[in-house]
Amino acid sequence: QVQLVESGGGLVQAGGSLRLSCAASGSIFKINGMGWYRQAPGKQRELVALKTIGGYTNYADSVKGRFTISRDNAKNTMYLQMNSLKPEDTGVYYCKADGVFHETLGYISDSWGQGTQVTVSS
Repeated sequence: QVQLVESGGGLVQAGGSLRLSCAASGSIFKINGMGWYRQAPGKQRELVALKTIGGYTNYADSVKGRFTISRDNAKNTMYLQMNSLKPEDTGVYYCKADGVFHETLGYISDSWGQGTQVTVSS
């Protein structure tokens, strides 16, 4: 499995901003898709945003216009700029990599990071 390390979570007031980062480590040729998911207490994990290597993006309706996903393919890094945060954005945010081509591990269908906590106070 590819190691994914998230950072940038924290506590912020409603209306504030945070920027999450996810870095994939190892000898990676490319990553087809990278995405952010979140899980609130007592709820299922849900897609927040994803971006393919070709530039296709998809956002959950609840974050459209407020969140922006970006990637640095050369660094195998992904970001999530979160603006106008709301208390309902609170949760653990996970990074996921789909379709990883690794020099020694070969093709890896999907990998998950350990998550970073985002808490938005009202």
